[in-house]
Amino acid sequence: MKFRFRRQGNDPQREKIKQELFAFNKTVEHGFPHQPCALAFDPQLQLMAVGTKSGAMKIYGSPGVEFTGLHRDAAAVAQIHFLQGQGRLLSLLDDNTLHLWELGGASRDRGGAKSEGVVYLEEKRNYSLLGRPGLESCRYTHTPPHTHTPHTPVPEDYRCGKSLGPVESLQEHPKQPGKILIGYSRGLVVLWDLSTCNAEHMFLGKQVNINWLCLIYCLSLPLSLCLSLPPSLTAPLPLSLTAPLPLSLTAPLSHCPFLSLSLCVCLSCRCPVVLYSGGMPRASYGDRHCVTIQQDKQHVTLDFTSRVIDFFTVHTTDLEHDYDDPKALVVLLEEELVVIDLLTTGWPSVPPPYLAPLHSSAITTSCHLDNVPAKLWDRLAAAGNSQGAHWPICGGKNLAPPPRQQELLLTGHEDGTVRFWNVSAVAMTPLYKLSTANVFHTDCDPNDDPLDPTNDPEALQEEEWPPFRKVGCFDPYSDDPRLGIQKISLCKYSCRLVVAGTAGQVIVLGLSDEWSDHTVDVSTVDLLQDREGFTWKGHDRLEPRASPAPFPPGFQPLVLVQALPPASVTSVMLHAEWNLVAFGTSHGFGLFDYHRRTAVLARCTLHPNDSLAMEGPLSRVKSLKKSLRQSFRRIRKSRVSGKKRPIPTPTSKVTHTVRQLDEANAALADQEEVAPVQRRIEPRSADDSLSGVVRCLCFADTYLRDGTHHGPTLWAGTNSGSVYAYALEVPGVGSGRGRPGGEGSGCVEAVLGKEIQLMHRAPVVSVCVLDGRGKPLPEPYQASLDLATAPDMTNPHSVLIASEEQLKVFSLPKVGAKTKFKLTAHEGCRVRRVAMVTVCSTAQEDYSETSLVCLTNLGDLHLFNVPALRPQVRYDCIRKEDISGIASCVFTRNGQGFYLISPSEYQRFSLSAKVITEPLCTVESPPRHNPRGGRQPRQEYHISDSTHSGDAPLPGTV
Repeated sequence: MKFRFRRQGNDPQREKIKQELFAFNKTVEHGFPHQPCALAFDPQLQLMAVGTKSGAMKIYGSPGVEFTGLHRDAAAVAQIHFLQGQGRLLSLLDDNTLHLWELGGASRDRGGAKSEGVVYLEEKRNYSLLGRPGLESCRYTHTPPHTHTPHTPVPEDYRCGKSLGPVESLQEHPKQPGKILIGYSRGLVVLWDLSTCNAEHMFLGKQVNINWLCLIYCLSLPLSLCLSLPPSLTAPLPLSLTAPLPLSLTAPLSHCPFLSLSLCVCLSCRCPVVLYSGGMPRASYGDRHCVTIQQDKQHVTLDFTSRVIDFFTVHTTDLEHDYDDPKALVVLLEEELVVIDLLTTGWPSVPPPYLAPLHSSAITTSCHLDNVPAKLWDRLAAAGNSQGAHWPICGGKNLAPPPRQQELLLTGHEDGTVRFWNVSAVAMTPLYKLSTANVFHTDCDPNDDPLDPTNDPEALQEEEWPPFRKVGCFDPYSDDPRLGIQKISLCKYSCRLVVAGTAGQVIVLGLSDEWSDHTVDVSTVDLLQDREGFTWKGHDRLEPRASPAPFPPGFQPLVLVQALPPASVTSVMLHAEWNLVAFGTSHGFGLFDYHRRTAVLARCTLHPNDSLAMEGPLSRVKSLKKSLRQSFRRIRKSRVSGKKRPIPTPTSKVTHTVRQLDEANAALADQEEVAPVQRRIEPRSADDSLSGVVRCLCFADTYLRDGTHHGPTLWAGTNSGSVYAYALEVPGVGSGRGRPGGEGSGCVEAVLGKEIQLMHRAPVVSVCVLDGRGKPLPEPYQASLDLATAPDMTNPHSVLIASEEQLKVFSLPKVGAKTKFKLTAHEGCRVRRVAMVTVCSTAQEDYSETSLVCLTNLGDLHLFNVPALRPQVRYDCIRKEDISGIASCVFTRNGQGFYLISPSEYQRFSLSAKVITEPLCTVESPPRHNPRGGRQPRQEYHISDSTHSGDAPLPGTV
């Protein structure tokens, strides 16, 4: 038997197959960039650039056209400027360095296959500027290197023995590049001719300080100068440059500076559109983040929930057109991107196909669905009204092939919402949003926004000025923290959804295409079963609505299952074919039949000393004395050597099974050849805090009672290393009851069949039942609808139990140990996430393997074949310090994954050499005039995602 467990040497043929199956790649970042601080737009290429405080450069065009660059030093991006139409851009960092980026080309190796001609964003040059780091040094970045300092004669009465102050702003003439506009802090503005080194125009401002200026040119209007002054005005001050000189400006001082301004002329009405941010009196509206749009008599002040970084307008740049004809306003905020349609009456918002704020409410959980049926997809899209106005940023062309399948990523949020995202391709597009708040009575009705003046009758009688309009969806505040979504389970074939929350609420929902007003049925499941000595000290349950409530098209609640005590739900599992939902908390687990609205099972998993489970996640009343006592208890137990902890004798009907399991474990330990280096693992105490937490649940049609009869089963794993297996009697399975909407009779029954206690009492992370071929069982409805290969029910089944310390396969129904891998003993890490993935070969079209992937607390990924549990490959994925990233990781069935790299961004990665989702697109630059005559040919750039840094700095000046 020793040779059976001896480690195998490297097989060249197997190593080749591994290379054809596995390859780790970080592919694309989904979501809104974290901490944006700079914005730029190329109107010719129709590309938008966003810079962040961590030094990231993100470029976006039409959906699917996006890529990333990363500066070598993690310094904040102060400014970004496109070299229009050239596929190049400049970035200025707050460490006083200037960087030149362009779309460069090189061949890359993706999963063992060469990608010739793939081009990415590449840093070509960088240069360190003189002077102090910060925004002061960027005032002169527009000045050409041969420019001389202008000596401008000013009237004697203007000088008054004072200097003109520093240069606050430089702007280039939009039609004549040889002329620049210079603004001094004391109010002097000079239009300077670089060719003659003379001042053409001067504007003298008395008792004013210039913060910002710009040149605005419209063919229908004279060349105008706009000054951002601190007067008590409601709009920036435009001045005609054709006015006689000198022109004196006077205005009283106050505190309402303008941050940015734009002016353009509409083709339809020939009226100028003025857009500016800021300008609000700080005394009355100092806490508002606003952008104002004014056109003729129309006036709207957009009120945002986060700070305005910058904005630009999308309009025509063809000099042959007489009007700018603005199409859209794009506003970059600190927490989201907002686009306003300027062509539609009322200036509505445009739903973004990407860059949507994932963190509009904090993400609390997520799950992924692959191969979503077209019928479900279309109904979700219709319910979400995802078909909005045309997206104005349309640069580039997406060359990626159509996705092989439709994929959904579901995110649960702190405010009780579930958001459905289209992650089939590079762009992560919002599809549908579900809110569960209207099922309950909360402190603030979600349909009654106190900040919305339309809900106030008195406010409607008085015309508010400025005319504020709340815009954007970022709202980090939750009406009630108990609404937070903790677990999600969705059956894509029956359109049944289960969401579970912080206050023990488990809601079963069905998909509907019409509005509905109805009362939600409520059932309670007491997991403590009136056990004496336990008193819940945490938060109260949410109060369900007793009267009918309106529910929009989409997922609508059918029944509310309330767990008692109302602790946070830690696991949930739906089996729509059996009309059953299982849920677990820190106190136990329950089984509910939502077809008949009856509770089937309630099992308490609490240890008598587990008092922390009584306090709840929101009370935080754990005392220092209790913490010290538990710490000293662990120290004393860790010093005990040479003595094995006696396993308590079970008092249930499964005593014989547990004894057989212990004997099998001991035999397996004697037979296994000890690895050269194994870490000693100390057993965990049975009375550790939260030992009764139910970590995982699993439904399976398998052999549990004997080897000849199979049937429905429920498996539950806890934090103390216990696994409970129940045999279920489900009347009508395979007939009327199993079909959606079918009628059946009889009640579901649950009988305890097996109870397994793992050695060391390591928390159970996952339970998966394997068929006779060693493959995972298909999802509900897959086999009955002929959507997957039927499971092998002729050969013996097995169950794979993954704990934080090891992976173990047991035979069924006798629960005999077959094989295991001690991950903690070998690698010194603990398992955090486990999933079954199917990877396809790049060499053989019809060859694939099912593997077990494990994410550890060190952030690395381990893949094992099943059921032999032989290690295949190992990859470094997440930094071990990134605890939130490790906790948020979710795997897909086709070998991809997502994890949060910030509160608003998902990093997508792939473990499959064949299935890789990454940008693949082109950008064509418009023809440029050749100085020697003629036109240069169009340039085409192939863009893909990258995080490359630049070459050596320039030897000379920039």
